[in-house]
Amino acid sequence: MSDNLIKMKKTLILMAACLSVFISCKKDVKSKNSEDTIINGVEERTAKQSDKLTLLKGEFVYYNGAAVLQTNSEIYGVLLTDKLEELQKQAEKHKSEPTDMVQVEIRGKITNQKDEKILWENKVEVVEILNVQSGSKEENKVIKFGNQ
Repeated sequence: MSDNLIKMKKTLILMAACLSVFISCKKDVKSKNSEDTIINGVEERTAKQSDKLTLLKGEFVYYNGAAVLQTNSEIYGVLLTDKLEELQKQAEKHKSEPTDMVQVEIRGKITNQKDEKILWENKVEVVEILNVQSGSKEENKVIKFGNQ
């Protein structure tokens, strides 16, 4: 009887170990998916998945030949294209100072390719302009000295 009892204990331990491994693998898959959701928070893929464009929402500023888009999680240098010029013209309507940031919603192509002028690690090429509106008045406060 003791041999049967030992075999049963070994079988029970083996089954418990297999069940433990199975459950832990299941949790890893769930946590990976939730991490993807968190990472993609603002920069979610749009409904037009096949075009591989990313929806970006954030603060945009174009000044002295350089453009930057700041989202909640990243800062992007904006590649100089005709669409950028169009975005700048729309943004000008919402600025009181040339350095004011405006809220934008765009669809674009994100890249990390090297660029001589744009030194930000992440860059975006504006493909579609969805929305442009005034930025927060609190964030656009500028301290002026003298008669400037």
